[in-house]
Parts: sequence; C-alpha cells; structure tokens
Amino acid sequence: MKYFRLFSRARLWPCHRCVFSTASGTRETLKKKEELISRLSTGPQLKDFFVNTKPAKTVSPADDDDPPPYITPLYPPSQNNKIYLETYGCQMNVNDTEIAWSILQQNGYVRTHIETEADVIFLVTCSVREKAEQTIWNRLQQFATLKRKRSKDNRMRIGILGCMAERLKQEILERENLVDIVAGPDAYRDLPRLLAVAESGQQVANVLLSVDETYADIMPVHTSASSKSAFVSIMRGCDNMCTYCIVPFTRGRERSRPLHSIIEEVRMLSSQGVKEVTLLGQNVNSYCDSSSVQFPNVGSPSLSRGFSTIYKHKKGGLRFVDLLDKVSQIDPEMRIRFTSPHPKDFPDEVLQLIAERHNICKQIHIPAQSGSNRVLESMRRGYSKEAYLDLIQNIRESIPGVSLSSDFITGFCQETEEDHQQTLSLLREVSYNAAYLFAYSMRKKTRAYHRLQDDVPPEVKQRRLEELISVFREEAERVNKRTVESTQLVLVEGPSKRSPAELCGRNDGNTKVIFSETPKADNLALENKIQPGDYVLVKITSSSSQSLKGTLLGLTTLQKSPAYS
Repeated sequence: MKYFRLFSRARLWPCHRCVFSTASGTRETLKKKEELISRLSTGPQLKDFFVNTKPAKTVSPADDDDPPPYITPLYPPSQNNKIYLETYGCQMNVNDTEIAWSILQQNGYVRTHIETEADVIFLVTCSVREKAEQTIWNRLQQFATLKRKRSKDNRMRIGILGCMAERLKQEILERENLVDIVAGPDAYRDLPRLLAVAESGQQVANVLLSVDETYADIMPVHTSASSKSAFVSIMRGCDNMCTYCIVPFTRGRERSRPLHSIIEEVRMLSSQGVKEVTLLGQNVNSYCDSSSVQFPNVGSPSLSRGFSTIYKHKKGGLRFVDLLDKVSQIDPEMRIRFTSPHPKDFPDEVLQLIAERHNICKQIHIPAQSGSNRVLESMRRGYSKEAYLDLIQNIRESIPGVSLSSDFITGFCQETEEDHQQTLSLLREVSYNAAYLFAYSMRKKTRAYHRLQDDVPPEVKQRRLEELISVFREEAERVNKRTVESTQLVLVEGPSKRSPAELCGRNDGNTKVIFSETPKADNLALENKIQPGDYVLVKITSSSSQSLKGTLLGLTTLQKSPAYS
C-alpha cells in the first residue's frame, strides 16, 4: 500500500508540472499580446501609408549615417593614381581593357603609357594557351624589379585582370608575392575598391563569375583614339563546353548584352568617325537578347543543317540576325564584321542578310578545329567534316565572293597521323584566306583534362603545326593570286609598317592591301591627302599568302563602290 501511494504521487507529479507550465505559458502569452496591442496603438496608422499624408517625422539625409547596402560607395584614388594597362590575347581582352579603363577613369584615375611612371600596372591576361600564361609570368618578373625600386611612400601596385586571374587566382597571389590585385572578367566594377584595399599593402582578389554581368551600362573608352576601327562586345561567356576549351570556366555562362546598349555604342562610334565595327563574343552568332523584348511563341533557333549542341537553346528574344540587321542600318558608311562565331549558328536567314546588306563584310570566320570526325567528336564540336563542308558550300552559294577564315588545333588528345592528314585535306579543300593555327595545350578544369590524356609528344605537335602552316600558306597564296588585276575597295588604316612611303588598309575580305599614296595615272590627282578612315579603290598588281599590293585609283565611298569588281 505504501508503494502504491508513492507510485500514485510519482504519476501525478508530471501532471501537476504540466498544469503549472500551462498556466505559466498562458500568462506569458497574454503579456505578449498586451505588449503587441500597445505597440500597434502607438505605431503608424493606415493613413500614414498614403502619399498625400505627411509623415509623423521627417528624417533629414544628414541623420542617415549608414547608406543602404545597394548604394555603391565611392573609393577616390590616392595621389598615386597613374594607371598603366597592357593587354594580351584576343579581341575580347582588348574590349575588357576598354571597359576596365572606363570604370577607372570615372573614378579619378589617369592613364600613362610609360610603365616606369605608373603607380598601378594592370595586365589584362589570356589563359587559352600555356605560352600566353608564360609570357605573363615573365612580364611580372620585370615589373617586380620596377616595384622593388620604389620607396614605401610611392608604392607600385601590380594587378592581373581577365582569364588568367580567374584560372590561377591562388597561384598568382602566392607566387613570390608578385601581384597585389587579382580581378576576374566579371569583377571590373570592383576595381576601385580593390585598389583602395591594396593601397594599405594587402593582397586582394575578386574572381567571382556572374550569370548576368554584361557591362551593358559601361561605355568603353576606346584605347586607340586615332583608329577608325573598333570592337564592340555583344555577349560574354560560352555554353558550348568543347572539351579542350577553358573559356566557360574563366568567363562563365553565356549571356547577351541588351540590344539597345549595343546600338547606343555603335551610334557613338559612328559619331566619332569610326568606319569599321567588329561585333565580339565567344559564340557571337548565338546572341539572344530577352531583356527588353519577349517572343513567348517563338521556338528554339534553327541551327546550321547537320549540326547539334549539348546545351538547351533559350526560347524567344532577339537573335543575331535581328542585331546584325539593326547595327548595319546605323551608318551606311560603316563596315560591320563579327567574330568569333560557331559553325552551328549559321541559319539561312543570317547568310541572306549578309549577302543583301552592302556594309556587312562578305567575310566569315568559321572555326573548324579539325578535319577528322573522330577528333571532332572527341572535342564535342557537334558536327562532322561532311556537315562542315556542306555549310561551306551553302555559304559560298549564298554569298558570292565570300572570304573565309578558320581556327585549327593540331595534336589534340589521341590524334593520329591519319587524323592529321584529314585536317590537311580540309585545309586544301576549303582554301581559307586566313587561319589561326595552334598546337594543343591542355588546360586544367576542362573536360579533356579530366577525361582524356594529352598523349601526343610536343615534337610531333610542332611538326604537325608546321605542316598545317605550310599547307595553309600554299592555299592562301593561291586564293590571293586570284585577285590580281581586280579592283578592291580598301579602308585605309595608315602608313605601312614596312614602308612609310606606302599606305595600307584592308579590303572587304579583311586581307591587308599595301599601295602607294600617289596615284600612278598621270591624269589622276587627289585634292586632299588620303587619311585613315578613307575608302579608296586599289587595282591589285601582286599578291602573297599574307597580303596584296596594288595601285591607287582614287577616293570613293562605301555606298558607291562594290567590294569586288
């Protein structure tokens, strides 16, 4: 009985505790409710949210000590504000330099072209090939010597911008402490802050990639003010994921710049007297602007016949053909080019527009990379040699007199001699006007680095590269020889580098043309001296694999003269 009573008390104790806890919780809830009612009664009423109602208290801007987090603070430069910029690699890096300089200039920095005068040295870098990176490392050693000679009160800061910064951030910061600032391709807006932090002697980096950064609101400051040609970036990044390519990992996913900002920049260049604009992108002809105009019922864009892609196309939006149409209408005296396209994105409507519009150059860069189907599949290019040749035939039928250029990589993983011979065969069959030929250089992060073996010996790569160059030059010389005795429309660039007494420029096919300034015809006299940006007619008298030479016939305009006659 004693144990029973103890057991009953033990069973009742939790119940008492529960009742006590419930009562306590109820009192706490009532207390909180009363506090809430009190705050609501003294807080803002519905009328306070109407526009015409005066606020209970006006807060002056001076009282707001902490600006909202979305307001970018200004980082004024120190007195040591001279910037020296050096650019390596492709035209995209040239455009990156112009964007970075525009941002720095707006923040009070000044430009110097003398490296010994600079307070800040920025190298805009390329990471596509190992040789390009080694050039940067050697250059950094030279700048480090200049840096060591500076006093503590006049420190020099050295920065790496672009693709190499994205790929090798940690190594750059740690290797002999050569670099103070590291900024990837999507971090140029952050340069003023990075410089302010580096001013205190710290190393600093920002290599974050963006899914939407296009610098659409940044008007690039074109670094060659006297040049009559300019590059305009229309998109950034790439989605193709070719197995050999580092670009998707250094520049991020593909995103297109809004069309209206491109139009604005091209109009500005036209007003400045620029006569040739090259539209830039890693996959320029897959351009798709869905920012301002939506076409929800439009399906995926059509690819070139026989081509495929591993990524899903964006639906709707303005396409490359729309952009090309709008840009070419801005100035009938301005030539329009574009690079670098992918062969898969040449539907018939693009080719027809190029053929119809007189100021869109009849020159197409169409990278092949290899002539072997096995290698093309290993590269994940999305086409066969046969599909590529069908496209070449379609281009030549659609655009009579078109000039073609290409890219080739030799010595790719597991490439055999038979594969190499098929590439040589493609070079002979197409006969390009220009080509960029490279030996394969494996890059970390790429699919090839993780899945394939770089098993072609360096000496074999070099020998194959030399053979590619030899065959290309033979074919290019044969192509250029066909222009002898023809009349070419040439956009004048300036004096020839080899002979100041001669001028040079480029024809519609982007081939260099060299000619004397004074017409040879006795009855032909020019009232005004020929200037860069002028269009002239030149009769071709001789040719090589790299250039044409000719006799000046006279001044003309783009609208009055055909590119070929």
